[in-house]
Amino acid sequence: MPADRSADLAALDATLTSIEKVLDLPRLRIELSDLEAQAGEPDLWDDTAKAQEITTRLSTVQGDISRVESYRSRLDDLAVLFQMAAEEEDAGTEAEAESELAALQREISSLEVRTLLSGEYDVREALVQITPGAGGVDSQDWALMLWRMYYRWAERHGYPLDVHEWQEAEEAGVKSVVFQVRTPYAYGTLAGEHGVHRLVRISPFDNQARRQTSFAMVDVTPVVDTADAVEVDEKEIRVDVFRSSGPGGQGVNTTDSAVRITHLPTNIVVSCQNERSQIQNRAAAMVVLQTKLLERKREEEQAQMDAIRGTKGEIAFGSQIRNYVLHPYQMVKDLRTGMESGATGPVLDGDIDEFVEAAIRWRRTSGEDDA
Repeated sequence: MPADRSADLAALDATLTSIEKVLDLPRLRIELSDLEAQAGEPDLWDDTAKAQEITTRLSTVQGDISRVESYRSRLDDLAVLFQMAAEEEDAGTEAEAESELAALQREISSLEVRTLLSGEYDVREALVQITPGAGGVDSQDWALMLWRMYYRWAERHGYPLDVHEWQEAEEAGVKSVVFQVRTPYAYGTLAGEHGVHRLVRISPFDNQARRQTSFAMVDVTPVVDTADAVEVDEKEIRVDVFRSSGPGGQGVNTTDSAVRITHLPTNIVVSCQNERSQIQNRAAAMVVLQTKLLERKREEEQAQMDAIRGTKGEIAFGSQIRNYVLHPYQMVKDLRTGMESGATGPVLDGDIDEFVEAAIRWRRTSGEDDA
């Protein structure tokens, strides 16, 4: 086997061993056995909230164990494959081994990043709101482009995504989009996306084809948990029903079942329109409201959410976290991590894992993490 490939395999082995220690596989296997026993109880679903907690954790633990065991097996097989290629001087086998090595390096690196998600709220699902800033119709269109980027990213990973609110703009784009990424560790994964995103391009809405700078705010919040839910007095809310509208192909209901809830003491307004009935939409909107109230409560008590999510700031020049330049050159660059890519098309089509992972590492090393 070539010496450089021996070094690559040794590095992967060391990384995987470190991951196994961080995850504590013996402990995970004990936990898995206990969760399987609880999931098998006949009265499991008598308590829906507890049942969902158990089944979600069971799925996460099963996935972690299976993933690590699969990588270990593939790494062992890869060493044999490189040895065979060297002994037989087989170019086809060598190419297969090189391809598998590259795949393992990517996948093990992604899992290593996942082990950094140890903050108090990292395991939660994520509530994401995209709001256009300065730039008029161009920024509204930019907000829609960001929505599509995150939608495609979630689709690539098979993460369920629910649209809670969709406010169409008059000419193009959106005024606001609120959606929930329904997978464990969604908040920890996306927390680094929180901030102002800046786009530079030739405006498709300018008949003189001038260059336009647009801004949009991406607000990422951990979804409220039953253990820390904020009680909401029914006397303090106003509930309005309206006809929904939504992104094509997303299955948003178009009957008069959409629900808007206004929390009168704080003037916080939330909407939900993705469910099939007013009752379901009201329940989903209440979750969003409780999440926003929890955020407000923690900010008032100890400024804890500022540490988790970073400073919100004005949606304008100087406060952005990432630049997307489509003219006069092609470049996406994160201003915190230095991560950059000239492949603007794939990035805007959801290929953002490198940026997401770099932001996770940055949060961990910069003190922005809530751990």
